[in-house]
Amino acid sequence: MIKRTGAYTIAFESQPVIAGWGSVVGKKEAEGPLKNYFDKIIYDSYDGCDTFEQAESMFQGEALEKALERSKTHANEVDCVFAGDLLNQCIGSSFGLMKFGIPYLGQYGACSTMAQSLIMAASAIESGGAKVSAASSHFCSAERQYRFPLEYGGVRTPTAQWTVTGAGSCILKSLKKGICVARATVGRIVDLGVSDANNMGAAMTPAAAQTLECYLEDTKTSPEDYDMIITGDLGEVGSKSLYDLLERDGINIRKQHNDCGLMIFERSNQDVHAGGSGCGCSAAVVCSHIVDELRAGRLGRVLFVGTGALLSAVSPLQGETVPSIAHAVLLTN
Repeated sequence: MIKRTGAYTIAFESQPVIAGWGSVVGKKEAEGPLKNYFDKIIYDSYDGCDTFEQAESMFQGEALEKALERSKTHANEVDCVFAGDLLNQCIGSSFGLMKFGIPYLGQYGACSTMAQSLIMAASAIESGGAKVSAASSHFCSAERQYRFPLEYGGVRTPTAQWTVTGAGSCILKSLKKGICVARATVGRIVDLGVSDANNMGAAMTPAAAQTLECYLEDTKTSPEDYDMIITGDLGEVGSKSLYDLLERDGINIRKQHNDCGLMIFERSNQDVHAGGSGCGCSAAVVCSHIVDELRAGRLGRVLFVGTGALLSAVSPLQGETVPSIAHAVLLTN
């Protein structure tokens, strides 16, 4: 049974367990500090396909295959898959997961999609059975949709983030022990008027701050109660802004905080500007490094705050600002 904790947070009585997980990334991600945590590295940006979009679908399918293998679960045992990506109509997910024949519910939360999918899967598991959450992104397909095709040779601004080529997937089950999805806060849409589509960090920071403050208030906890608070993906610009916003309200997370967009790349020698982003960024980091650290006992309580910029390829051209969203998920071992 799901129990309401405070105004915006829910607690999962059954505490669904991550029984299986999988992560797949591209060449640039493999050159970063988390290389040894990923399950599979694809050095061909096309992954043997004709288009970047097809490659993204392949990435998501391979991440799910690894999660199923780890959890010793067959696709026909899975009740539902919750998955999403950055492409129009989420074709990265629908095309990539079609072959599994699993009932499918597409998700769109931009870069917060992995957190949203985890919440949906954990909520559904209260009825029993195995559920799945998944998310993916591909640098080349995202650039083509939201900015310019790579062939155009457009110059990226210093505040821009590099869309991660990767995917992550989790199998959730009702088990007695393991890495649990314990609590969640579903965020509200926030728009403080940021209009620069190349500054996702600034756009998403207010939502991250709002959701984190709501979660801490609802649960009557403080940052010190968590081994790590990770956002995904604010990058350098957004992370610094998040500290400023929270500290105005007396909350300091500097010791506990890290950001998936800063963890996946080594910015000192990789040209990713403000850091990583994309649905596949937090998905790949959580479904590799974070899960491994929790399993090893080096982390005990991780608060994952997935952040997303809710723009489309059309909205900035029509003069719209960039609304944002953030969802919090507590992972414990």
